[in-house]
Amino acid sequence: MAASNDLEKLRMTGAGKAIAVLTSGGDAQGMNAAVRAVTRMGLYVGAKVYLIYEGYEGLVEGGENIKKANWLSVSNIIQLGGTVIGSARCKAFMTREGRLLAAHNLVQHGITNLCVIGGDGSLTGANIFRTEWSGLLQDLVAQGKISQDVARKYSHLNIVGLVGSIDNDFCGTDMTIGTDSALHRIMEVIDAITTTAQSHQRTFVLEVMGRHCGYLALVSALAAGADWLFIPEAPPEEGWEDAMCARLGESRSGGSRLNIVIIAEGAIDRNGKPITSKYVKDLVVTRLGVDTRVTVLGHVQRGGTPSAFDRVLSSKMGVEAVIALLEATPDTPACVVSLSGNQAVRLPLMECVQMTKEVQKAMDEKRFAEAVQLRGRSFENNWNIYKLLAHHKPSQTKTRYSLAVLNVGAPAAGMNAAVRSAVRIGLSQGHTVYMVNDGFEGLANGQIKTAQWRDVAGWTGQGGSLLGTKRTLPNTFLPKIVDNIRKYNIQGLLVVGGFEAYEGVLQLVEARAHYDELCMVMCVIPATISNNVPGIDISLGCDTAVNAAMESCDRIKQSASGTKRRVFVVETMGGYCGYLTTMAAIAVGADAAYVFEDPFSIRDLKANVEHLTEKMKTEIQRGLVLRNEKSHEHYTTEFINNLYSSEGKGIFDCRMNVLGHLQQGGAPTAFDRNYGTKLGVKAVFWITDQFRENYRQGRVFANSPESACVIGLRKKAVLFSPVTEIKNETDFEHRMPKEQWWLKLRLIMKMLAHYKISFENYDTGKIEHVTRRTLSIDKGY
Repeated sequence: MAASNDLEKLRMTGAGKAIAVLTSGGDAQGMNAAVRAVTRMGLYVGAKVYLIYEGYEGLVEGGENIKKANWLSVSNIIQLGGTVIGSARCKAFMTREGRLLAAHNLVQHGITNLCVIGGDGSLTGANIFRTEWSGLLQDLVAQGKISQDVARKYSHLNIVGLVGSIDNDFCGTDMTIGTDSALHRIMEVIDAITTTAQSHQRTFVLEVMGRHCGYLALVSALAAGADWLFIPEAPPEEGWEDAMCARLGESRSGGSRLNIVIIAEGAIDRNGKPITSKYVKDLVVTRLGVDTRVTVLGHVQRGGTPSAFDRVLSSKMGVEAVIALLEATPDTPACVVSLSGNQAVRLPLMECVQMTKEVQKAMDEKRFAEAVQLRGRSFENNWNIYKLLAHHKPSQTKTRYSLAVLNVGAPAAGMNAAVRSAVRIGLSQGHTVYMVNDGFEGLANGQIKTAQWRDVAGWTGQGGSLLGTKRTLPNTFLPKIVDNIRKYNIQGLLVVGGFEAYEGVLQLVEARAHYDELCMVMCVIPATISNNVPGIDISLGCDTAVNAAMESCDRIKQSASGTKRRVFVVETMGGYCGYLTTMAAIAVGADAAYVFEDPFSIRDLKANVEHLTEKMKTEIQRGLVLRNEKSHEHYTTEFINNLYSSEGKGIFDCRMNVLGHLQQGGAPTAFDRNYGTKLGVKAVFWITDQFRENYRQGRVFANSPESACVIGLRKKAVLFSPVTEIKNETDFEHRMPKEQWWLKLRLIMKMLAHYKISFENYDTGKIEHVTRRTLSIDKGY
C-alpha cells in the first residue's frame, strides 16, 4: 500500500503539467539515455511529455518539431550515440523575435517545464528565455496571439539543465554527459597506436578535442602515460621546444620504443599563440630525426555507443531533472542537475555559467595557474599528478623509509595503473620500493624485488595483474611474512586488491599485539569487479567490468532484433554483491535484475513474467533479465530460465547466458586507469606522512588504528578509513558491506522498466552553490 500512496503523491504533483525536453549544441554520447529518463520519469508521475526535435530550431519553428511522447517513444535508444531527437545551432533563438515564436509554441502545447540538455551556451540561452518569459507572454497578448487568461495560466517557465558536453568544461559538475564516452574513444585509439608505434619505434602526436578546455587531453595523457602534454589552461614555459625534445630523447635512450605526445586542439603558448600538432611533429623530426606521425581524432570522439558511466549518469540526472521541475517554484533559480562524487546535486545555473566564464577570462588575461584552479581541485590534481609521473626525476636525497607493493585477490582492471603510480611516487619521494609477486603468499616466500622507474613503464593500459595475485590470506603463514618484513626492513605495505586485501590487512593489524614488525603503515586500494570492499563506494576495476557486461548485453539484445518474443536471462559475476548486476541493468535498460541485497520470492518472479507478457503485446517484443551469480540459493539462473520458459510458453521463448570471466578481462577503461593512478599517488603521499608521524627511536612504529586504512571515494570525496573502524560495517559471511549506497539506484532501474514502485527512499538532489571553495574539493575524477 505504501508504494501506491507514494506514487500517488508524485502523480498529484505531475498531473496536469507538461514537460518538454530538447538537446542543443554539439551532440554527446549519453544524451539519448537522458532523453529516455526524462520522458519516462515525466510519464511515470502523470505529466504530459513532449520531445522537441532539432533543438532550439525546432522550438522556434514549432509544428511537427514538437511531438507528444509515450513510453515506447524512447524504447531501445539508451545504447545509441548522438541524439535521436536531433540538435542544431539556432541563430533565430538568439533574437527576441525567435524567443517570442518559441514561447508561443510552448504555450500552445501548455508547456511550462523545459529540460535542456546541452553545453553552457545552450543553458545560458535557456536562462535568458526564462527571465524574459513573462515579457514574451505580454507581447503575445498585445499581438492578439494569446489571451490574458492564457498568459496568467502559463505565467512562469521552469528550466532545468543537464550538461551534455564531451569537453567536461562546465564548472561545478564533476563529469558532463559524454565525457567518459569520449575518453573511451581516445583510449581505444591510443591502445591501437601504441602497438604500431612500438613496432616501428615511432613518435605519435595525438590531437584531441578541447578548444578551451584540456580535460580530455589531460586525463588521456594521465591514463596513457604520455611523454608530453599540451593543454590550453597551462601553456608550456618559454623554451619548451628544447625541454620536450630532451625528454623524448632521454626516454628513447632509456630503452623506450615509442613516444606519445598529446595535444588539445586549443593548445597555446605563453603568448597566446596556437601550438599545432604539425608544428610539434616537424619539431621532433627536425631535432631528433625520429619517424613521427600525427593523428587528429576529430569527431571520432563524439561518436559511438555511450559508456556505462554515461548511461547511468544520464539516467540518474534525467530522473532528478523531472523531480527538480516538479518541485520548482517561481522563486527557484534555474538549476543544473549535476554529479558531485557519486551524488546527484542541483546547482544554480548562472553560478556555474559565471564560474565557467571566469576560467576563460583567467586564460585570456594569462592568469594560467588560476585557470587551472578554477577548473576544480580534481583537474588541478590530475595536472600535478601527470607532471609527477610523466618524467623520471630522481630524488635528491634517499629517505630511511621502505615500502612494499602487492596485489591480493582476483585480478581487476586498473590494478597495474595503481601499482605504477605508487612505485613511481615512492621512488620520487626517495623511498626504497619493493614489488611483491603473488600477494601475501609471495611476501611469505620472499618473491620480493627492488623496483626501478622503468619496471612499471607502459603498465597503465594493461589489464589483469602484472605483479601476479593470489587470494591466500596472511594468517596461513604469518611467521614467514614477519621474517621477510624484518629481513627487508619493510615499514609500509600498500595492498591493491579486493575483499581479501581488506581482510588480509585487518588480520595483520590484529596480529600487531604479537609481532612488533607488523606495527607498520598499511593501506588498501580496493580493486575488485564486485565492488564489495567496505569503507568505499567505488572499487577500482568495477567500471571496466560494468562496461564489459553492458557490451555483452547490448550484443545479446541486438541478436534478438530479428527474432520476436524472446527473453534473455543473463548471469553476471559479483559474488553476493549486486553492484555489477544493478549498474549493468541500468546501462542496458534491463527489465529486471535479481540481487542478494534486494530479496525476491517466487511471487516476484511471477510478477516479472506477467510484466514481460504485457510487454510482448507492444512493439518491443524482447526482454532482458539480469541475475547476480549468488542472488539466491535456490532460484538459480537455470531455474529462472526454466520458470520463464514454462510460464511464458506460447508468448515468448527464453535463452540463458552466463557472462563469466569476460567481465574480469580486457583493457582498463579510462576511468579505472585515471582512478587507479590517482589512488596510487594519494596512498603513497599518505603513507609518507604516516612514516614521518610514526618515526621514533630509529624506526617506524605505527600501531594506532589510523595507521592502517582503506582509501577510496565516499560520497563526495576521496577519504582514508581505518580498517578496524569499518569492521563493524562489514558482513564477513557474504564478503561485503552491510549497507550498500547503490541500492537506491534500483528505484531508477525499476521505474525506467515500468514497474510501480515507492519513491519513499529516493534521495533528491540538494541545492548547492558553486564557489571557489566547493571547487577545491577533489572528487577523484
